[in-house]
Amino acid sequence: MTMTDLSPAAQAVLDAVASQLEGGWISPEFIPYEARKIAAALRAAADQVVPEPLMIVEGGRTYEEAWTATVHDDIRRRILAIAAELEGTNHTNQEDYD
Repeated sequence: MTMTDLSPAAQAVLDAVASQLEGGWISPEFIPYEARKIAAALRAAADQVVPEPLMIVEGGRTYEEAWTATVHDDIRRRILAIAAELEGTNHTNQEDYD
């Protein structure tokens, strides 16, 4: 099951959801609606797992804290990119987020 021009990451999420539904697929006319629901769930997960970054105060953080924040920001950005793609509100190529 595909939506037009989904990245491999977004397609994998959509396929994983479809595999759990009766029959293992989503009817094509319902894919946009289901994709928006999945996107909402991904946004909520991103907010819970990796909250929006706090302002970094110059000189107030160690290298390790800054590095960890950068890694978390990247994880959050990638999750939100998949959500935006499934909603059809952002880039359609995961490489745009790398």
